[in-house]
Amino acid sequence: MDATMSGAGNPAMGRAIGPIGSEKAVGRLSDRVFVASLWGSGIFVLVLLGLIIAMLFEGGLPAFQAFGLDFLWTAAWNPVTENFGALVMIYGTIFSAVIAVVIALPLSFGIAFFLSEIAPQALRKPIGVAIQLLAAVPSIIYGMWGFFIISPLMAAYVQPPLIDLLGPLPVIGFLFQGPALGGGMLTAGLIMAVMILPFITAMFVETLESVPPMLKESAYGVGGTTYEVYKNVSIPYGRTAMVGAVMLGLGRALGETMAVTFVIGNATRLSASLFAPGATIASTIANEFPEAAQGTLKLDSLLALGFILFVISFIVLALSRFLVRSNLKN
Repeated sequence: MDATMSGAGNPAMGRAIGPIGSEKAVGRLSDRVFVASLWGSGIFVLVLLGLIIAMLFEGGLPAFQAFGLDFLWTAAWNPVTENFGALVMIYGTIFSAVIAVVIALPLSFGIAFFLSEIAPQALRKPIGVAIQLLAAVPSIIYGMWGFFIISPLMAAYVQPPLIDLLGPLPVIGFLFQGPALGGGMLTAGLIMAVMILPFITAMFVETLESVPPMLKESAYGVGGTTYEVYKNVSIPYGRTAMVGAVMLGLGRALGETMAVTFVIGNATRLSASLFAPGATIASTIANEFPEAAQGTLKLDSLLALGFILFVISFIVLALSRFLVRSNLKN
């Protein structure tokens, strides 16, 4: 073979091969480092989550050993006699969070529909930014707002007429009975509804804006109204994402602390009334953790409450995954 045709006889070609090979080696090394960092990030999240679960379970284990499973459905919470139960807090956590979602869901639908279909372009961005700013407000500000503004308004103008009109009814009257104190479950749910509204609304807007224009134009072409297109095209198309948004809002409401602590009343009593004071797991921990001495059954019970809250959040997450998968199949 001619020397000019081979790499051995061409020094320039030999010099060109060297840098290319070294670049490939560097590329393979950087790829390994990148993949290893990704693995490390994923494992770090799992390890951190596992450590949190282990800490809560280990800290609350003495309470579970002392009270057994009765701790879950005992309503007593008496630090003097060291008799503790989680029923009131579990009920308050779930009840107030459900109220928040029930209030926030139709508002989120309405705002998202207005921004995606009705509002002129000049108003969409200002209103969207205003909704996003609601998510940036600290929870303690919401709590102060609820305590100084919303609770007096509820006591003066909302709760009394509801008690008079709906309290005597036979089926749902028990939900609207009791004194008009201003605070309570309904007020806490209302404050949390305002807090989770930006999260649900933002996901709804993104979902509605992702609907292919061809689908909506086809619906309009066959004579569909704006409401019919929204109901029969936009919502079914984004149903899966909307379910995820609602469950995200529910999970956010379950763990809310400071805002709820200001307005819920912090009473460890079990009542079905929307106006009765109550307590959530997060508010109870925030109120009583600073007074719980190390090594006491009270501290163990508070840590057990934290573990129960984690389990509830995990159940909500698992339920959301199940609902999303069910919608995908349908």
